[in-house]
Amino acid sequence: MSSSDGLVFLQNVIAVIWDFDKTLIPGYMQVPIFERYDVDGPTFWKEVNALPAFYKEHGHPLFPNDIGYLSHVLTYIREGIFDGLSNSGLRELGQKIEFFPGLPDFFGEMKRNIEDNPEYRKCDITLEHYVVSTGLRQMILGSAIAPHVEDVWACELLGINAPPGLQSDTAATPAEDAPLISIAYAIDNTTKTRAIFEINKGVNRHPEIDVNAKMEPEARRVPFENMIYIADGPSDVPVFSVLNQNGGKTYAVYPPDGPEKEVDTAFRQVRVLREQGRVMEFGEADYRPGTHTNRCITTWADSIAKRITDGWQARLRSTVGAVPKHIVPTATDPE
Repeated sequence: MSSSDGLVFLQNVIAVIWDFDKTLIPGYMQVPIFERYDVDGPTFWKEVNALPAFYKEHGHPLFPNDIGYLSHVLTYIREGIFDGLSNSGLRELGQKIEFFPGLPDFFGEMKRNIEDNPEYRKCDITLEHYVVSTGLRQMILGSAIAPHVEDVWACELLGINAPPGLQSDTAATPAEDAPLISIAYAIDNTTKTRAIFEINKGVNRHPEIDVNAKMEPEARRVPFENMIYIADGPSDVPVFSVLNQNGGKTYAVYPPDGPEKEVDTAFRQVRVLREQGRVMEFGEADYRPGTHTNRCITTWADSIAKRITDGWQARLRSTVGAVPKHIVPTATDPE
């Protein structure tokens, strides 16, 4: 369905969109996998970084840098290193993911600050959280943040492959506990922008809308100017650019603590993003009340809600004309 079919959104939704690794959590979500199978994480990532050159030497120069780790995970499963790793196993391991200070409480606080405000309730303004990540979707869905988000865009692996001659009524064997064998969906740093457009047009709520369908800005569910995007670095520049160019809010974070060299490098990285105008603001990934990051993101959400409310009231005044009143006779009027 397109906007020409009569679909109308009130555009009273605020979308707070989050990267995951090093934005919501201190490191990478795969750490619990490495711990369960006694695998050295740095060695795994060193191997992943060597994959593009390896496959180029073997005639495959287009091997992806951002999501090449997915094929290496499958290799580790095939070789018995990640023995029996399944989607249910990923969700279970997701429970072990540790978040930055203030999370997941901050998600609920933001939502209540907007939706419990009497002025904003008049316009039925809501706030929704989304995660857009190159990580593993099932681990995110198993984590403590999952109950607080509307939807998650991330990579999916399969424990089952469709057989030849597949028909729509072919019975499928449940594969939640089956070892993962193939890639179902992959999202890289560039295709994250597709997720942003899906949120913008409401595709995630209305799958009948094609993300490539032409829709006028006023017909879209979540205008870009109603979006806040929080991430940790240069890999998120494509999404930062989309929102910066369309009136959205962009925020970069760096770790509040850790090895001094790593924190300093991360700080310099986000500071450069700010100096280059790629993000509007940056701060520590500490989301507790009273922190700069908490205050900045909360203030942005409030300013968006106020703009929506002011616009609604202006439209109401322009739509509802002045009520006719009785003429009150003055002293000079004839009897």
